[in-house]
Amino acid sequence: MPELKPLDEAVDHVRGGSAGRLIVEYGDYECPYSRRAFREIQQVERRLGEGVRFAFRHFPLTEIHPHALAAAAAAEAAALQDRFWDMHELMFHRQMALEDDDLRRYAAELELDVALFDGDRTGAAVLGRIGRDVQSALATGEVQGTPTLFIDGVVHRGSYDAGTLWEALAR
Repeated sequence: MPELKPLDEAVDHVRGGSAGRLIVEYGDYECPYSRRAFREIQQVERRLGEGVRFAFRHFPLTEIHPHALAAAAAAEAAALQDRFWDMHELMFHRQMALEDDDLRRYAAELELDVALFDGDRTGAAVLGRIGRDVQSALATGEVQGTPTLFIDGVVHRGSYDAGTLWEALAR
């Protein structure tokens, strides 16, 4: 039976207390529903603090979102300079501006080494990292769109508004 690949602290992007309940999202930076989930999960994190952990995995829907893969690559290139979460938030806040020049501007705004960022985002390591997330999504048999959330390893099929997530985490 397919299952969610366990969290790998050395590879996955995760924040929150190690004892907290875990939300894993497969998302797409160009997806308006992923952007809504981003905002709702932020509310849950603010309310529950160390009682929740959050991990983001890439699932760029390249057939319908032409900038999704480039945005995922920008996040991973920023991660190589220890700024994943900053780039993650910036791209969801500026979702309508994900062209190449926008991504480079965000890298400069975050004070990244832009030349290194440019090289990394088209490199094999970054593309392999994104591919790892996509393969883990497909291996679950549950991820068909974005956002897809898992709570403690179990797919969450309910709404992803903050109230519904609080209830699911309380169970």
